[in-house]
Amino acid sequence: MPPSTTTQEVRTSPAEPQRVRTVALIGPPNSGKSTLFNRLTRLRQSVGNYPGITVEHRSGSFLVQGEQVRVIDLPGVYSLAPFSEDECVAVDVLKGRMAGTPVLDAVLLVLDATNLTRQLTLAISVIALGLPTLVLLNMADLFAKRGGTIDPLKLAQELGAPVALVSATQGTGLDAIERFLEQNKEITQFPILNGPSQSRSWASQLERRAGYRSALPAQWTRRLDALVLHRIWGPLIFIVVVGAVFQSVFGLGQPLSNALQNLLNLVGQKAAVMIAQPFLRSLLLDGIWKGVSSVLIFLPQILVLFLFIGLLEDSGYLARAALISDRTMRSVGLNGKAFIPLLSAYACAVPAIMATRTIENKRDRLATILIAPFMTCSARLPVYTLLISAFIPEHPVIGPLLGSRALAMLSLYVLGFLVAIGTAKILKSSVLKSASIPFVLELPEYRWPTWQSIGLRLLDRGRVFIQQVGTVILVVSLAIWALTYLPLQYGQPPRLEHSAIARVGQFIEPVIQPLGFNWKIGVGLLTSVVAREVIVGTLGTLYATDPSTHSMSLQTALEQDLAFPGAMALLIFFAFAMQCTSTLAVVRRETNSWAWPAIQFVYMSSVAYVGAMVVNHLLTRLT
Repeated sequence: MPPSTTTQEVRTSPAEPQRVRTVALIGPPNSGKSTLFNRLTRLRQSVGNYPGITVEHRSGSFLVQGEQVRVIDLPGVYSLAPFSEDECVAVDVLKGRMAGTPVLDAVLLVLDATNLTRQLTLAISVIALGLPTLVLLNMADLFAKRGGTIDPLKLAQELGAPVALVSATQGTGLDAIERFLEQNKEITQFPILNGPSQSRSWASQLERRAGYRSALPAQWTRRLDALVLHRIWGPLIFIVVVGAVFQSVFGLGQPLSNALQNLLNLVGQKAAVMIAQPFLRSLLLDGIWKGVSSVLIFLPQILVLFLFIGLLEDSGYLARAALISDRTMRSVGLNGKAFIPLLSAYACAVPAIMATRTIENKRDRLATILIAPFMTCSARLPVYTLLISAFIPEHPVIGPLLGSRALAMLSLYVLGFLVAIGTAKILKSSVLKSASIPFVLELPEYRWPTWQSIGLRLLDRGRVFIQQVGTVILVVSLAIWALTYLPLQYGQPPRLEHSAIARVGQFIEPVIQPLGFNWKIGVGLLTSVVAREVIVGTLGTLYATDPSTHSMSLQTALEQDLAFPGAMALLIFFAFAMQCTSTLAVVRRETNSWAWPAIQFVYMSSVAYVGAMVVNHLLTRLT
């Protein structure tokens, strides 16, 4: 049985406070370390940054015989050679040099039993530190199924540390963790049975003496890789996969969004009948409900997108995509390691920029930070789907595989990527020029994704989106609604075009008219500097308070109020513009300077403005 993970409170005497033991969880990437961490803590976790640096850490707790144990999930590393910031953090925490982190009482070292050969070097380095260490050979079920064998006792004797075969996915063998922590409750330094010696530097000798026979590689993994990593077929398969994902966003997500919109509209109509006071009805429905619901309806499409991204990531395919993209990355002077942060930027640029810490070369890392916001994050998705659904009719392009709307969205994603690559080429051939570094990536075997992992990811993404809707968008919607009532004249609100918010929009209208935007779009652009998706809530509130569009959906109101060239120009503007204060803040923190985020904001805004103006001009002449 795994250690108890209840939230029972550990009570201690005020005079003699009980010290909470701290253990670290360390292992190479793709070893199942995060799965084990989630199982031990049952997602009762906290996320924060180590003091003075930008590396993020997760910590949680579980109970062992009624005693609370804190577990720190260290970054995934292949060795303790401190090249990247991740590796430096792991070494500092293990050696007790990390400020704000207590000295460790023990270490849980997670290794992939099916891929032990290349991971024993890390085990030797960790055990040599002298901390009580339990070696967990994970994926034991898969290891045994494929004919792998090992004698854990002999390996423990060779390593000088206890060894256990476990499966974090199945939850088997985890009782060894509880026994280990109980046995080493009072030990502060673990006696190394076989001290580090020159002969132990060869992992193959350890394997032989421990009777290790590696599991046979899955035949279907080798066969799939022969196709997926093919020089010609690999990129083509990648394009087909990406196209299918975006087709699903509209094919599956759009009907769900429409159903959610109908439900929210029905709730709003029922509430309107129950609220007799006009001012209160306008506040609750126009100021809050329509502004918030106009963004909330895109939740199904966002979840569909992240569902497929999760499936591709957990199956092992995205690691292959990183290898395929290494050729493109190198052509612009970047390393293949830049692919993973750029890929995560499709969710959000903030964690993507933080993920660049795995890039050892500082100039490569800075270049990746500066281009990451060009990747189409999920905050752009509500704007894209709103405008594409309103202005681009749906018809098949490649039969049922790809429709016109999915093609339009895919084109925007590709456009953002191409501009990011072009910008990287400029940076890496000038101010950030540096020597290339080899790209080393360990490919995991293809695996069936678990619905538990996918479900937790979707719950987390949905929570973040709803939290954004319930805070930032709610506040902005209320502020916009209030400004439509000002200035008050004899207790009556002014006409919308004479309100305070209209005056703000009309003031900047001459600047945005060349882009095909009206003053309402201008107000939306101003508020979306806080966060991109805020423009949808802003427009929802503005059109809800306009008597001519009050009864219309936001999509219908935009169809009547915005010309086709202006709508396409707005898509281009959002594809390029830096409209996210959180991203600017994290860039400033990562670079330790306001200069780079300022340059980034000006550059991206200029590209967005010029691109939108060109598109509006060309389409106006053609239509």
